[in-house]
Amino acid sequence: MVNVEYEPDFKKGVGKIRDGLLKIKLKKHIIKIIENPEIGKPMKYNRRGTREVYVPPFSLSYIYLKQEDKIVFLDLYHKDEQ
Repeated sequence: MVNVEYEPDFKKGVGKIRDGLLKIKLKKHIIKIIENPEIGKPMKYNRRGTREVYVPPFSLSYIYLKQEDKIVFLDLYHKDEQ
C-alpha cells in the first residue's frame, strides 16, 4: 500500500474550492493517482521529479517516491496562475 502525504499548499488549494462537482472530480483523480502513481505527466527543468495531472481548470502537482513507496501531493493551482 502506498503511503500518502499532503503538503499545506495542497490542503489550502483544496480548501478554496467551493464547487461540489469539482471536489468529486478531484477526489476521483486522487484515487487514480494512488492506484497508479505514474499516471501523471512527468515535469521538466526546475520541477524535475514531480508529476502533474490536469483536473480542469486546475493542475494537481505531486511527487512519487518509488523507493519509499510514498506519494506527496504538493500543490493544487489554477492553470492561469502557473
